[in-house]
Order: sequence, then C-alpha cells, then structure tokens
Amino acid sequence: MLSRTAESLFWLTRYIERAENVARILTVGHRTATIAHSLGNLGNEWESTLRAAGCEDGFFERFEAATSATVIAYMVFDADNPSSIYSCLEAARRNGRAVRTALTVDMWEALNQTWQQLRTLDQTSTLEHSLIDFLDWVKERSLFFNGAYTNTMLRNDAFFFTRLGTFLERADNTARLLDVKYHILLPRDEEVGGALDYYQWQAILRSVSALRSYHWIYHDRLKPWLIAELLLLRPEMPRSLRASLEQIARHLDLLADAYGGRRGECHRLAGEMYARLRFGRIEDIFPAGLHEFLGAFLTQTAQLSNEINVFYLK
Repeated sequence: MLSRTAESLFWLTRYIERAENVARILTVGHRTATIAHSLGNLGNEWESTLRAAGCEDGFFERFEAATSATVIAYMVFDADNPSSIYSCLEAARRNGRAVRTALTVDMWEALNQTWQQLRTLDQTSTLEHSLIDFLDWVKERSLFFNGAYTNTMLRNDAFFFTRLGTFLERADNTARLLDVKYHILLPRDEEVGGALDYYQWQAILRSVSALRSYHWIYHDRLKPWLIAELLLLRPEMPRSLRASLEQIARHLDLLADAYGGRRGECHRLAGEMYARLRFGRIEDIFPAGLHEFLGAFLTQTAQLSNEINVFYLK
C-alpha cells in the first residue's frame, strides 16, 4: 500500500473519532455546567471542556473568556478551529475522498452523507435550540461509520491502518477526560465526595457510555478510584486505555506480519504501553499520582503517533 493511502485512512478515522469525542466532551461540559448552576457553584466547566479537547491555547488567542456561547461555537462550527466538529468532519471527508477506491461503498456513503447533512444545518438555530440533539447526531454518525468499516472492510493492511487511527484517538481522549475531571474540574471550595463531585463523575461515565458498565462490574456507588480503574485498566471496557492499547499493539503486529516482519520503535513503544496497562494496578497508580500517570500517558501517545508516522506513513 502507498504510504499516502495509509496516511489518509489513518487520519480519516482519527478525525471521525475526534468529532465524536468533541461531541462527548461538549455533552459533559453542558451537563456539568447545568448541574453546577443548579447547585449554586460557579466553577470552570467551560475552561475544563477546552482543556479536555486540547483547544485551550487556540481559543484564548481569540477570546478573552470561556463562556458557554463562545466555547460551544468554537468547538462545534468554527472552521478556523482544526479540532471543531465541523473541521474534523470536513477533514475526514477530504481524506476519504483522496482514497475513495480504498473505501467500501458503505463507508463512503456513511462519510459523504454525514458531510452533506452537516452542510445543510442552520448553525445559529442548532447552537441555540438543538445542541444536545446535534451532539447525539454526531455520535450516531460516528457509530454508523465505525459499523460500516468494521462490517465491510477486508481484513488487510487498509483495515489495520483504519483501526490504528480509531484507537489511538480514542486512547488520547479517554485519558484527557479522566485527567480533566481529576485534576481541575472540581471547584476549589467544593467538597470532594459532595453533590457536585458525584454528578461530575456521573457525567464523565456517561460521556464514554460507561455508567451502566460501571454498575454492572462494581455493584457499588461511584468511587473515583474505581472509575479510574474502569477507564484505565479494565479490558472489558471498550474505551479504556488498556482496551485501546491492546487494539493498537495487535494491529501494529498484524501490519508487521503483512510487511515481511519489519518492526520499528512504534511496535516496541505500543507493546511497552500495553504491558504497563495490562499488568498495572490502580492501588499503585493512585498513590503515585493519577494526574502524573495520565500526563505521561498523553506524552507517550503523542510519541507513538509520531513513530507510526515515521515508520509507515512517510
């Protein structure tokens, strides 16, 4: 496969996953802001939303304050924000169009229909009157596309690069969500374990579709260390860091086998990261610092993406 084809497939699914992740992050921001307001707390929910999406620097270059109106507009329809939902879906379609013959009919129809429907939306009306419905639509379109490629692609190198993009982006997002909640979301004068803390943790679990999964596994009330374990170390949880790294390591191994056994730094790093999560214990991670663990993980995820790019995509 040509490297430019592999690169387009890799980034196509990264952008689809990122659009879904931004929709999930905004849903959390909206819910936590509503909860905080109802409880009489003036926290930093919208700044936390920007941090979770990695959009803080770009936002404050243009805006003085993070309000609901400015943050939502910036993260949904702003074409100058490369991580907005609009920009992500546009970039996904652009990459898909560049490798049209590598996509199945179902993949292209799912991708193209999403873009065409997005372009027909009344942006002002969507932001003011139907934001949550729109965010749900974004998540549904991402699930639709993921189902299309999972069920129709041949299991060859094209599929392996597609999976790498999905799970690398997913791992990064889960780590960011958990880090933002643990480190900065709770207001300084709010009690840990209080009502706002509880509803924020609940919103985080809802954002990754894991609230029911949490109760199924633990049969307990919400506890921060158990939520962290679920999102970091549990292999049953499809958005956990462990589950994502397992998929990344597996598909890198499949690529190595497909290309004559060649391996590079990306294979070693993915294996190391997966082993740390597979054999890690939350009892060791929490005392050493969850924020520090997640910060190191995000740094390694960025390094892994770069190593994949160097070894396969250039």
